[in-house]
Amino acid sequence: MFGITEMDEQRRRFLAQSAVAGGGLAALSLGQPLRGLANEASPAPVVPRGKAEHCIMIWLGGGSSHIDTWDPKRMGDAKTKKPGSYYPSIETAVPDTQVCEHLPKCAQILDRFNIVRTVHHDVIDEHAAATNQVHTGRPTSGTVVYPSVGSIVAHKRGPASEHAPGYVLIGYPNVTRGPGFLGAKAGYIYLTDTKSGPAGFSRAPHITAARQTRREDLLRRVRDEYRKQLPAGSVVSDYDTTISEALRLSGPKFANVFELDSESASLRESYGGEFGQRCLLSRRLLQSGVRFIEVSHNLNFVNGTGWDTHNDGQLKQHVLIQELDDALSALVLDLEQHKMLDKTLIVVASEFGRPAQFDGGGGRGHYSKAFSVVLAGGGMNNGKTIGVTDELAMKIESDPVSLPDLHATIHNAMGIDPHEELYTPDDRPVPITDNGRPIAALFS
Repeated sequence: MFGITEMDEQRRRFLAQSAVAGGGLAALSLGQPLRGLANEASPAPVVPRGKAEHCIMIWLGGGSSHIDTWDPKRMGDAKTKKPGSYYPSIETAVPDTQVCEHLPKCAQILDRFNIVRTVHHDVIDEHAAATNQVHTGRPTSGTVVYPSVGSIVAHKRGPASEHAPGYVLIGYPNVTRGPGFLGAKAGYIYLTDTKSGPAGFSRAPHITAARQTRREDLLRRVRDEYRKQLPAGSVVSDYDTTISEALRLSGPKFANVFELDSESASLRESYGGEFGQRCLLSRRLLQSGVRFIEVSHNLNFVNGTGWDTHNDGQLKQHVLIQELDDALSALVLDLEQHKMLDKTLIVVASEFGRPAQFDGGGGRGHYSKAFSVVLAGGGMNNGKTIGVTDELAMKIESDPVSLPDLHATIHNAMGIDPHEELYTPDDRPVPITDNGRPIAALFS
């Protein structure tokens, strides 16, 4: 296993024995359930560390239907309540792998992708809890706030340029995407408009560079005096970090990233609408040195419900799928054109999937026992389909992938040891993943 020393192993064995004797000491000490201890008893395959430099997570908020996108099955019928796919399937560039008919552009280049069809967890009816678990790789804890995958990548790798932040969220901010116990330095910059950068980073036109320097000097002296008078707690430290980051990014180099009009009209059109422009901006942000980007595609106004396709939301689900197809295929080809695809891991994820059955209104409920996550680029062994589900995409038949395993795969692709321990402010060790193992077939 990666990063497990003899001392680590002895500590884990002690905690496991204590849990049996004392009713859960290991879970309390590690801040997580004991699901991984059984895995440690079996040998883990040696997995080479990946060499990706950047990561883009495309977030399909609401629970995208895997049986209607990446894991199609026999046709169903919403009117007669016959379980099955809502759309016909089509062949792809990967032999024996089909996808929904509304993903034709991605189908043609699926050899740059990997579909992981057997991701699973236990949260079904609570969007927020499921979203948090997919982002952190762990259940919510009452004693510690775990960092998101984006914050861990930002913490471990940092920005690739002094003119860029480590982590950008394109969409609305949420604690599930945050740094948790890692603190503000591993937090994100968020954007809701692709046409301009964060308003707080831009100084007014009448403020000259000399005047800005004087203002920053005054602010520094005020902050220094404040710290002398009051103990420096986490709130003060986080504020200082945020101010310093805003000042660092206030120059023109970062602002120029948002000039999408500098790209050709044909390229902008290939990406599609608002979501597509977010993906185009993501490529430009990567070029500026951003390490991790999350792009939200939960635009409810497109079909009335976003990806949470209960009842009538199912009727226009294809519009969302077509938008995803346009933007994702354009992003992959654009990164490839710029010779960045092997250096960029793309992750397409949602908090859970949808069942094969239809609800009373003709839509679908929630389902987390088996759903799909798509990985692309990143220098992995692409063109693979990981895992098999049953005839209704509801039961895993082979190669289950837990959320810790998914996180271990992402971190490993980014050159991060998924078993390394991080430390909370009170010096409590927390492994980067909950004993997750990278999907070996993607790295061998």
